[in-house]
Amino acid sequence: MSAIAHFVAITCYIGAAALAATPFARPVGAPVRGVAAVLGIGIVAHAVALMAYVHRVGQLPLTGLGPALSFAGFVLAVTLLIVELVARDVSLTLVAAPLAAVPVTFANVIGMAPSVAPTGARGLWLVAHIAPSFFGIAAFATAAAAGCMYLLERRELKSRRFGAIFRFFPPLDTLDRVNHVAAVAGWLGLTLGVVLAITYSVTYRELSVPKIIWAMGSWLAVSGIALGRIAGGWQARRAALYSTVSFAAVLLLYVAFRVVESNAGGRFL
Repeated sequence: MSAIAHFVAITCYIGAAALAATPFARPVGAPVRGVAAVLGIGIVAHAVALMAYVHRVGQLPLTGLGPALSFAGFVLAVTLLIVELVARDVSLTLVAAPLAAVPVTFANVIGMAPSVAPTGARGLWLVAHIAPSFFGIAAFATAAAAGCMYLLERRELKSRRFGAIFRFFPPLDTLDRVNHVAAVAGWLGLTLGVVLAITYSVTYRELSVPKIIWAMGSWLAVSGIALGRIAGGWQARRAALYSTVSFAAVLLLYVAFRVVESNAGGRFL
């Protein structure tokens, strides 16, 4: 049941991105309702998959690499749908929907195997720091997606090539606003998550240097965007470029820690 629902979710995420890319194939507007509907169906199927997992193993999909990746993809897809409905524009789906499908695909390839999770107050504390962290990363990814699209459209405008990107992408001001709001939301989520995570690690003496380094690196990256925009007066292009590059660096750092820990016989996230 979980595997089938995951497959439906992945198919819908990729399908929503393909549907959103319609203007690149022919000069028509993207079907906003259609994209939102397909994305929504994928989210419902994904929720069913996660609930089936919870019913099977008796714990939330927050521990274990496979379950955590699936949950991260789910949070990103939900965040994307909310942003698209508020903005009434689905162009962000072109970038963010595949970004949500990738961790879900990896989750099913490596298997939805849970790890031993603490119970009682300790278990609640664990969930309390993981959940806002996932939200923060999802918002950070949204800011990066908007930033990447901003840079592409700005380049199109400067070169005076008014092609599919110009017709399809939302105005630069809209992308800049999404980047700004998502960066601040990501900072809030990761700040809460990191504070709770460090407190949890110290209280229960579960210190993991790689996890702390990655968490602090992610927090510093998104903090740089949020503070740069709020206090530093960053212009849109600078914020877009920093968002894209810093999120890519965070992903590369995650992959590096995964490889190193796996080779050493350990486990990272």
